[in-house]
Amino acid sequence: MPELPDLQVFRSNLQKRFVGKTLQMFTVHNPKKLNTSEEKCKQALEGQWLKSVKRHGKELFFEFNNKEVIGVHLMLKGQFVELPHYQPTNLILALHFDGGKGLAITDSMSLTRITLNPPSPQAPDALDLEFNIKYLLNTLHKNTKVPVKSFLMDQKIVRGIGNAYVDEILWEAKISPFSHCDQIPESAVRELHRHIKQVLKNGETQIKISHPDIIAGEIRDFMKIHHPDKTHSPTGADILIQKLNKRKTYYTKEQVTYITEQSPTVAQNTQRTGKKSKGVTTANKQSILDDLPF
Repeated sequence: MPELPDLQVFRSNLQKRFVGKTLQMFTVHNPKKLNTSEEKCKQALEGQWLKSVKRHGKELFFEFNNKEVIGVHLMLKGQFVELPHYQPTNLILALHFDGGKGLAITDSMSLTRITLNPPSPQAPDALDLEFNIKYLLNTLHKNTKVPVKSFLMDQKIVRGIGNAYVDEILWEAKISPFSHCDQIPESAVRELHRHIKQVLKNGETQIKISHPDIIAGEIRDFMKIHHPDKTHSPTGADILIQKLNKRKTYYTKEQVTYITEQSPTVAQNTQRTGKKSKGVTTANKQSILDDLPF
């Protein structure tokens, strides 16, 4: 699933290519993915010119001159494809602009969501000014025994962070992904906040360097911890893997685990070397909301 840095780059490139162009035809190939009828979308958008492309969390908002907006959440396998350079399969919809240019949205899993005039997001974006240390401290301490990784991936709390970048952020902050939110001291929360911003911005920079024109895909080869081919962190520690709420989690013993005294330790974290080592998890039995619907 594309995360905040990927979508930052997509947004920038789509803006350069399509802003100012008039939408001549709006074609829906999978009506079930719309929140309204194709006819309403056509009436609202055809003949209007694209004013801007904005990112909100893991969604891109295409804003037209008449203030109508199309929101796109690519979910796991959705992709933007430029027309007419490619003839895509698994089409969800296509936007045909003047000058022979077009933009298709494809999805082999048909999970992509298209929303006409989506509601304004309630949770702050990870790069918003509203996502400050005070907000982070307050919301962390309200989430008793929730693993901090699950907290940071909850799009109702903070928008834009997914499974790959959260592992990178927590490693940089030296906080275990299994730490209980309400047990993390303020000094560590301040480091966490700093690294959230830093890791996400660096991710965008790295993608722009290696794939400056990209509008689809997930670039992860620069990652230090969440990387299938790496066995050690940059500082030499074994990279461990464990499932947390069904998500593959990469971390090292360099990270501090903040938990309540009653929380048990559990066995068997799989190291990248294939060996076994002891690790710590949470006693929390609560089912954490999967971030796919957001």
